[in-house]
Amino acid sequence: MFKEYDVIVVGAGHAGCEAAAAAANMGSSTLLVTMNMQTIAQMSCNPAMGGIAKGQIVREIDAIGGYSGIVTDRTAVQFRMLNRSKGPAMWSPRAQSDRHRFAEEWRVMLENTPNLDFWQDMAKGLLVENGKVCGIVTGMDVEIRAKAVVLTNGTFLNGVIHLGEKQYGGGRAGEKASTGITEQLIQLGFEAGRMKTGTPPRVDGRSLDYSKMEVQHGDENPC
Repeated sequence: MFKEYDVIVVGAGHAGCEAAAAAANMGSSTLLVTMNMQTIAQMSCNPAMGGIAKGQIVREIDAIGGYSGIVTDRTAVQFRMLNRSKGPAMWSPRAQSDRHRFAEEWRVMLENTPNLDFWQDMAKGLLVENGKVCGIVTGMDVEIRAKAVVLTNGTFLNGVIHLGEKQYGGGRAGEKASTGITEQLIQLGFEAGRMKTGTPPRVDGRSLDYSKMEVQHGDENPC
């Protein structure tokens, strides 16, 4: 059913999208595998690109032909250089985007990238032969072979959500975790750990008195 790809990218978050675009644009036949085609490049929490570290990374990605900066420019609603009261080393470019337009623009750009195919399914395991990864096995037991596999599963890989004192499996609120690969990687000799992301509680805008707040306008001339 499937040809053998040069590269399979597992996970279609921002890292996976960039990896797939980079491989395809370098001439490699590439397959992007995601559990949900409707959440490609989803902005999960704060719909922003930037910050002291991420702002620099986005510009570096842009310099080598990546898509994040282009998508951000096309979907941003506000640009702002943060930390202006501090020295230049602490200045931090940040763009707030329309999160729905952001994901839509990413998908349009990927769909118009030559050499790139998509497949909606969970990657539950890796094909390993003679100590070398040569493809993936999906949740529907479909084997897809490739010369290289890039894992960009993010919070979905064996993910756990902590809500107060409760814990349950998930990669994002309302979305199931991806299972199988973590256990296999441990069997292959890798160590598995878990890094915590902190999502602040949502505030109902109807409960706020905006007249007591200071408006933070975007920069008139974004740089």
